[in-house]
Amino acid sequence: MQRPKIGLIHATMNSVQPILSAFQQHAPDAILVNFMDESLIFELNERRDITTDMVRRLVELISKAERSGVDGILLTCSSFTPCVEQIRDLFDKPLLSADMSMLEKAVELGNKIGVIATVEAAGPTTEGLLKQAAVEKEKEVDIETVVIYDAFKALQDGKKEEYDRIILEKIKQLESSSDVIVLAQFSMARVMEQENDFRVPVLTSPEISVKSILSEVEKNGTHRLEERQSV
Repeated sequence: MQRPKIGLIHATMNSVQPILSAFQQHAPDAILVNFMDESLIFELNERRDITTDMVRRLVELISKAERSGVDGILLTCSSFTPCVEQIRDLFDKPLLSADMSMLEKAVELGNKIGVIATVEAAGPTTEGLLKQAAVEKEKEVDIETVVIYDAFKALQDGKKEEYDRIILEKIKQLESSSDVIVLAQFSMARVMEQENDFRVPVLTSPEISVKSILSEVEKNGTHRLEERQSV
């Protein structure tokens, strides 16, 4: 079987290592091609809203990935997930946002959902997507969202232990009021590498998104094979 070639679209360096580690663990045979525009996340932090120009730049990045011959494309920055539905039809290859599968799982697991983000735009974005997933599953959810920008700054400054400590403290605070906790960004998955005894499920998106994009690639390949056989 041919090795799947996956294009990874990044808006921050902080997302790179978590998704590479997830592929290494769950799909080591996959060929990964990285595409980056880090200015997107800095501009989003300043504007606190996704502009038309930012969407255009994102489309250009995804187009570059598709032209490189990838089988599927994964957007690793959850802050830009709302763009995916409006641009997906522009591309022939499967395009997924990193977090939708995780958010659907969170809705399945509980009614009280805690959301932790380190980028201001990611908090409301994740909350809105959770509400959308809940509507689709015909389920009522109560969402508590906290944004800890101090953690983002710590990671940008290379203070990884401080970053982990801030997030872990916030998880402990939310445990008593949550059925499940969602870490809204790829970069936050690193805190799960430590041994922790959480009282509720704590979800991160790298592992789930790896399995989701590979599933979409397989379905797309099967569909194209059926098309060729029917000609």
